[in-house]
Amino acid sequence: MEYLHTIDRDRCKGCGLCVAVCPKNVLEISGKVNTKGYFPAYQARAEDCIFCAMCCTMCPDVAITISEIEQQTAGQK
Repeated sequence: MEYLHTIDRDRCKGCGLCVAVCPKNVLEISGKVNTKGYFPAYQARAEDCIFCAMCCTMCPDVAITISEIEQQTAGQK
């Protein structure tokens, strides 16, 4: 099962707290600047997320939400 991190790039200040607390190293700091001049976090490895939500809990800017990605099996429409 994979989970999608929705990170509000313009709200994220790139503090790195979410990156530091992730037990599976799912998040990284981007090399691209947001509109406020910060380097925001982004989801680098969705397949490794275990939905612990530590990143959401630690984010001081409430910039991260997580949702489950529905997997389609062969034959489903």
